[in-house]
Amino acid sequence: MDDDAEAAYSRYAAEQWGRLVRAAVFLGARPHEAEDLAQTTLVRCYAGWNRVTNADNRDAYVYRMLLNCLRDQRRTRWWRGRVDVPTDVLTEGDLVEDTGEAVAVADAVHRALAGLSKPNRDVVVLRYFVQLSEAQTAATLGISAGTVKSRLSRSLARLAADRHLLDLTGENR
Repeated sequence: MDDDAEAAYSRYAAEQWGRLVRAAVFLGARPHEAEDLAQTTLVRCYAGWNRVTNADNRDAYVYRMLLNCLRDQRRTRWWRGRVDVPTDVLTEGDLVEDTGEAVAVADAVHRALAGLSKPNRDVVVLRYFVQLSEAQTAATLGISAGTVKSRLSRSLARLAADRHLLDLTGENR
């Protein structure tokens, strides 16, 4: 890779890092797994930087790479046999900012998204959290724009009635 391409890749990776991590979390990865997925995606971007820059829709191409990395990770024996060990245990003397409300909102959103099927969750995350257009979302997932619209419609109806989100608004009685 020449110096200009290297600089362009570095800028792109720096700009996309947070977005890729957030997208991976909303797609169902834990925060530390999401960082690994984002890093793997960016490594694949680096290896195929010419394909990334020549893609008609770079964002769709890169988010497709992220989805593929997530699927690859979930197929491994490690994923099926892993043991959940909490990584966010506080030790004595740690200072913790009061983020109770933010944690409650994030938890409610994650629980509500977990209630959607994988294809519907993918559409919602790419369309609203990653903010891809309908066409970009369709290209990323390899489906038609009409399928994106119908999945969004069904997903949003389900999310609107989700008890976890209703608990936040006080509408769950």
